[in-house]
Amino acid sequence: MNDRLIIDVPRLKKNGENFQGELPVEALDWGQDEYSSPVGGLGYDLFVQELGDELLVRGRVWQGFQCVCSRCAKTFEMTVEEPDLLFSLDLNECLIEINGINGFADLTNEVREAIILAFPGYPVCREDCKGLCPKCGKNLNDGPCGCRKEADNRWAALDGLG
Repeated sequence: MNDRLIIDVPRLKKNGENFQGELPVEALDWGQDEYSSPVGGLGYDLFVQELGDELLVRGRVWQGFQCVCSRCAKTFEMTVEEPDLLFSLDLNECLIEINGINGFADLTNEVREAIILAFPGYPVCREDCKGLCPKCGKNLNDGPCGCRKEADNRWAALDGLG
């Protein structure tokens, strides 16, 4: 169970408790991906509080990744973070039994989902990445290429309308 974020609900302090730590990278269950892979553990800094029949969780989670830039194909590292994590679980539905003892809540899936949702659809090495030349493939971040720039005339017929 070391790869899960388990909270012992009956032992929570009345006003809630802080939980900080790192889950092993396996908890993210990222799978095989040639364009992105997790680096290090999944970090969390959470405040967990029991409120009636609900378990309120708020805080932040983060995970390092090694990615391939979707513009220039350069490998780079980035940290994906959800700084405003907030969710609640219904205690009547979420409690699980561990070693014959009931009253534990597993927050792993919610934390994992927060990282997945925060992961950018097209990771870039930097916001102003210029990408690759579509003709010669040179990385334009290293300077201009020698290709001749051609005018884009696809919309020229529409210029005369109006």
